[in-house]
Amino acid sequence: MRRLGFLLLMCGVLAGAGARASADWQVADAGREAFARPLDGLSDAERERFFRGRSLFNQSWVVAPAKDDQVDGLGPLYNRLACISCHARNGRGLPPEGADERMQSMLVRLSVAGRSLHGGPRPHPAYGDQFNEEGIPGVRGEGRIRLSWIESKHRLADGEVVSLRRPRLAFTELGYGAIGKVQTSPRVGQQVVGMGLLDAVSAQTLETLAAERKPDGVKGRVNRVWNPESAALEAGRFGYKANMPTLRAQLAGAFLGDLGITSDLHPIENCTAVQAACRQAPNGGTPELSARQLDDVEFYLAHLAVPVRRNADSDVVRRGEALFAASGCAQCHRPNLSTGTSPRFPRLAGQTIAPYTDLLIHDMGPGLADGRPDFAASGREWRTPPLWGIGLTQTISEQQRYLHDGRARSLSEAILWHGGEAKVARRRFAALPTQQRRALLAFLESL
Repeated sequence: MRRLGFLLLMCGVLAGAGARASADWQVADAGREAFARPLDGLSDAERERFFRGRSLFNQSWVVAPAKDDQVDGLGPLYNRLACISCHARNGRGLPPEGADERMQSMLVRLSVAGRSLHGGPRPHPAYGDQFNEEGIPGVRGEGRIRLSWIESKHRLADGEVVSLRRPRLAFTELGYGAIGKVQTSPRVGQQVVGMGLLDAVSAQTLETLAAERKPDGVKGRVNRVWNPESAALEAGRFGYKANMPTLRAQLAGAFLGDLGITSDLHPIENCTAVQAACRQAPNGGTPELSARQLDDVEFYLAHLAVPVRRNADSDVVRRGEALFAASGCAQCHRPNLSTGTSPRFPRLAGQTIAPYTDLLIHDMGPGLADGRPDFAASGREWRTPPLWGIGLTQTISEQQRYLHDGRARSLSEAILWHGGEAKVARRRFAALPTQQRRALLAFLESL
């Protein structure tokens, strides 16, 4: 513990770096709608645009042709009817708790060995790069996924026993033949606040962070991914493996993969060669999501405010903040980043933000590995997720579920799954006396 005490003294400045006073990008709301508030200072025209985008994000899409041709074109294969279905109140999705429960705000990525034309995962020849359980009338869904949990026990230094679980997938009712050898990665929906600010962090900042020398074996690197808008490889920053370069690309990819809605960035329906009925189904226009609609949804997500921290000045939270840094967590969950220029959304430029992420990919060890590479990210590498708003998870989502597949039912469980570059930080957390560990968790709950 002498080593930890020394680190506490050395890390005090870093621990206190997170924003405390409310800034332009924050909102003082800790209720169930805390993730749905716009940035302060929007003009009347901007607020109108914000609410148009919110309406589209919440909109249930319908099968084409339809009387309202602005929101038709669902599918032919899809997971949910609306964006909000996987991001309820703009928060985290939840995994099934048993094999008989359907996936409501979770999906499964697919790929086979090799790479796609642009260096990304190679889609399964029959089932594509995302398993779509649902199909419109006349188009058979791809099947069902049954998720069950495997439990194990982990004992902390003070004797507390924590139960950890990991998911096991089984494909049933397959609609297009045997799935064979396939790489899978279950993913719950992510919270969507602050995405415009993260989009405004420059690629050079990410490269600088990756080049920094860090202690405890921590490295971190930039994922280089294909941008369908620029038709070039760029720095990734969104998605669990930082496999999307911009907020716009993330949105267009989700519209296609989750809802089956085409856009200028993805003009071809999500049907594979063997899915004949899917390829012959009517569409809702070419594309189904207009450029203006995509603009409005992007504007909405880009201008969602981040809830201000709570209890930031309490003694327990301050101690926990110092322990967070001293344990090594802040090496990846960086308290502060700065946004660069943002020509399209100038309100987001030149801001000092506190997302608690470096947006880099890190080797997280075998425990969290999905074995599915994604551009430069290996099957063991994951993007550092932002922690802002994490303390409101229970309020927003009504349950606490963390990590890419929602396996962790508490913040302690989430930390104890950390391995690879984060194993030293995890060991320090597990070795903390009870009161210090509770203080660190109280700090996380203040974010």
